[in-house]
Amino acid sequence: MTDFTKTITDIASGVATGTLEASVPRRSLLKGTAGILAAGMFPAVHAQEKIVLRYLGTAVNQDKTIAEKFEKDTGIKIQYVAVTTDDVTKRAVTAPNSFDLIDTEYFSLKKIVPTGNLKGIDVKKIKNADKITPLFTTGTVAGKAVGDQGTAPKKVIYLESEKSKVFAKSPTQFMSLIPTVYNADTLGIRPDLIKRPINSWAELLNPEFKGKAAILNIPSIGIMDAAMVVEAMGIYKYPDKGNMTKKEIDLTIKTLIEAKKQGQFRSLWKDFNESVNLMASGEVVIQSMWSPAVTAVRTKGIACNFQPLKEGYRAWAAGFGLPATLSGRKLDGAYEFINWFLDGWAGAYLNRQGYYSAVLDTAKSQMEAYEWAYWMEGKPASQDIKSPTGDVLAKAGQIRDGGSYEARMGGIACWNAVMDENNYMVQKWNEFVAA
Repeated sequence: MTDFTKTITDIASGVATGTLEASVPRRSLLKGTAGILAAGMFPAVHAQEKIVLRYLGTAVNQDKTIAEKFEKDTGIKIQYVAVTTDDVTKRAVTAPNSFDLIDTEYFSLKKIVPTGNLKGIDVKKIKNADKITPLFTTGTVAGKAVGDQGTAPKKVIYLESEKSKVFAKSPTQFMSLIPTVYNADTLGIRPDLIKRPINSWAELLNPEFKGKAAILNIPSIGIMDAAMVVEAMGIYKYPDKGNMTKKEIDLTIKTLIEAKKQGQFRSLWKDFNESVNLMASGEVVIQSMWSPAVTAVRTKGIACNFQPLKEGYRAWAAGFGLPATLSGRKLDGAYEFINWFLDGWAGAYLNRQGYYSAVLDTAKSQMEAYEWAYWMEGKPASQDIKSPTGDVLAKAGQIRDGGSYEARMGGIACWNAVMDENNYMVQKWNEFVAA
């Protein structure tokens, strides 16, 4: 084989495997390049196809604007694969080669990690890893521990090694997921229709709101809201709302069924838009609700509060994970996306929608001072607060529901979870839905 032919072969091999630099000796490449260029063959051999990352997650987190901005900044294309929360987990367990990046909630990790289908993410390759909020790494906000019932991220964020199927009990070089967005959920209310203070989860089952209450019909989350209500009513105190025994599940579902039979619920909602419509129409005045849904009602000019409650919040968190089989240029592209996501622009974009970002410092650098004061410090808006699309979310003088980041995230009572008795819980939840 001539030097020229060998160089061609080496380059082609390097292009195919994504290891061009490693596969071609630098001197050989330099020596052969002039001849290749003269022959007009180099571009055809050297051109690499654009990286396309298949991003598996729920539609609510798959934002077209984020994908477009990332492609503009890096040239890497995001191809969204949108499925339900449960199907994200199913895909991760049964079809790990069907995606290049997964966006999933931390509570799903107890099902996914034991399969070995996720690759431990090397924190040494994550530029802002040391700036990730300690809520994830140590379970603290402003130096104080928050409630960790359920699947608190600190319990599942570290793996023992890159190929580990078990969680590490203390920080390591490898993370299961790099956090993206998170929040603390509570009840949404129509203050104009209720016309009195609401400060407890117990109000969800208050007969005063018979036929005008609604609860979230996603079993693993809905039962957590129900448990918050049961405790607030003084019926029972759970050792861990996120991991109930069969007797505790029975008690919780019995309480819900009794309320349902008495006509308490106008609806059991599954869809984000459904929750918005129920509240905006006034059919429902109090319900399980997500912060962006409250925001969506407000953009219609309708009063709606994301109501702080004395018992605290039910928190959730999502993050990016990598399939164990990912390698080469796609792996490099996935790391580039994660690093870009933590670099500030995406964090600021999400903060403006009422979510919280994983690295607060970089997001702050991309926000106006008045925006940060409203969204993160709980201060009155010094001017109108707008969403990324320009809708007015809060008028000058208004304060964010729940106040500051420290007040909201510091008030966590429990986290979304998958229980050991999950199958039994789902069976009982279906009995409630059918009752």
